[in-house]
Amino acid sequence: MAHDCSFEIDPRSGFCRSNSIFCSKRKPIALPHNYCIDITTFISSQAHRGKTAFIDATTGLHLTFIDLWKSVDSVATSLFEIGVRKGHVILLLSPNSIFFPVVCLSVMSLGAIITTTNPLNTPREIAKQIADSKPLFAFTTPQLVPKLTESNSNLPIILIDDHDSIKAQSIIVTTLSEMMKEPSGSRVRERVNMDDTATLLYSSGTTGASKGVVSSHRNLIAMVQTIIGRFNEDREHKFICTVPMFHIYGLALFATGLLASGSTIIVLSKFEIHEMLSTIERYRATDLHLVPPILVALINGADQIRSKYDLSSLQTVVSGGAPLSKEVIEGFMEKYQTVRILQGYGLTESTGVGASTDTLEESRRYGTAGLLTSSMEAKIVDPESGKALPVNQTGELWLRGPSIMKGYFLNTEATSTTLDSEGWLRTGDLCYIDDDGFIFVVDRLKELIKYKGYQVPPAELEALLLTHEEISDAAVIPFPDKEAGQFPMAYVVRKAGSNLSESAVMDFVARQVYQIKYQILRII
Repeated sequence: MAHDCSFEIDPRSGFCRSNSIFCSKRKPIALPHNYCIDITTFISSQAHRGKTAFIDATTGLHLTFIDLWKSVDSVATSLFEIGVRKGHVILLLSPNSIFFPVVCLSVMSLGAIITTTNPLNTPREIAKQIADSKPLFAFTTPQLVPKLTESNSNLPIILIDDHDSIKAQSIIVTTLSEMMKEPSGSRVRERVNMDDTATLLYSSGTTGASKGVVSSHRNLIAMVQTIIGRFNEDREHKFICTVPMFHIYGLALFATGLLASGSTIIVLSKFEIHEMLSTIERYRATDLHLVPPILVALINGADQIRSKYDLSSLQTVVSGGAPLSKEVIEGFMEKYQTVRILQGYGLTESTGVGASTDTLEESRRYGTAGLLTSSMEAKIVDPESGKALPVNQTGELWLRGPSIMKGYFLNTEATSTTLDSEGWLRTGDLCYIDDDGFIFVVDRLKELIKYKGYQVPPAELEALLLTHEEISDAAVIPFPDKEAGQFPMAYVVRKAGSNLSESAVMDFVARQVYQIKYQILRII
């Protein structure tokens, strides 16, 4: 939708008095004039001086940009040969890997849809996503094959790593390394346009149970353009990838966005702070994206870290997931004086972008989520009256722009309660925007628990607890935690005659869902 706040705009806050819309103060992004373009073609056509695209931090294996695009083309052709067509869904179950983006970009280049899932999910949770998204194939690693077989999906599998003992299984169709070889045939390109679906990422949304977020090629292209605009300094960029690529934060940056500017991405298969620090030193990394708990760990261990590791190459740290406090920002600046600290705010539903601080000066507006990203509009809406509010008044943040999702997969009810007819996304965050256009997140309108940047829906955990034969009632609330932000705390009512213990309840939950720090503080 076109911007309609071209007059009566306060240049300081971006607020338009005639329609109560806040407009971004940043330079607008440009979308391609060619409607028939996919995200993969868009990224690969961007001019830059980059040579190495990916480095595996553990093995040292490199993928140059030439290697990357050859591999993407070969894998896409192989997928076409085994029947993958526009609109088909492909599941990707993998930890971070230099091959994760190869799979994503190959699938999306065909007009097929990539759906990712957390490697820590249980077979039960994976089965639920498979039943909802109905993928044609699954890419996974040998270590994770049992999770797919235990999900009882009989889904044909493409192995990301070669493993002879597993390759013999009948459900293994082929391997990624076979697909990456020069293809024998050629494929007929189906026309993909910007409004076609590219990704189906599962999120708890702004409220409730996990839902598939449908994002288009247009949404991803807008996100890529936003990222290019943020990191456009004329210098070599070497990014450490510590955040999971299955999550919008990692997918937006490391599987798509940063490739368009020719950045080098150094991939850690799993996060371990000392491995991250030694990788910065070994590869002279310049940029680091992380979540607040890791930032706090860097501050608390700064003296020991600086004595053990050479971090002199590091220029920028970007934190996402939750706004940083004054104490954290000042603490980091004191300990790492040559490193600038930036922040980002986004949702899966906004393709990972929404607001950001792009300079150290902006980051020193303590507690802010940042200024609206390029081409993004916002409203602050009173939850009771539905009235749009002016500066310095708290209400629900609504966002509208080219990166806002198409909707929730096969869920018109959830879509209609989150997206209105004019394209406004209700974020579920209570916020205000100050006189200079900075967004401040005050609280959650809904009750999602934010654990280390992950969203944990209390309703899902309550429903799970009620399946236990010795539990008659349960309520889950957020419990504040300095490092994690929040973690779920359950109040459990035992059935008459039950001696169910706290540890038994926690063990029951741990078997059903991936390991988040649960604390059962009261059993009645």
